[in-house]
Amino acid sequence: MVEKITKRVVLEAIKKAAEAGATFEGVTAEDVIAYVDTTIEQLDNKAAKAKERAAQKKVEGDALRDAVEAVLTDEFQTIAAIVAQVDEDAVTPAKVTARLTQLCKSGLAHKTKVDAGDGRKVNGYAAGPAPETEDEAE
Repeated sequence: MVEKITKRVVLEAIKKAAEAGATFEGVTAEDVIAYVDTTIEQLDNKAAKAKERAAQKKVEGDALRDAVEAVLTDEFQTIAAIVAQVDEDAVTPAKVTARLTQLCKSGLAHKTKVDAGDGRKVNGYAAGPAPETEDEAE
């Protein structure tokens, strides 16, 4: 049994039925097979275009990530402070947070809780990997 029914799975089942000699009212098996092949090719083309768009978005995202990384220093900064320094169009705290998360996961930045000045603690980000604690060194 198929785990997930997709358009491709249904089309391939119809094609197999047509190849096995199934009859269709008013339509030849050859027409059904040709239709299925064309539709599957369209699905493949659509998927390829989606991959291209995703790759392009990733490249565009890299430009913002590079800009965020460029403003990081050894001193911890809040997201608001980083957003104020990034000179990009349509930069938002959410976009900066996403890039900071990517940088932290790749070891190019690290975070800790810092005092926001009004009694609350917020995340502060600095360049470089997180320093090793004594527990990690052992």
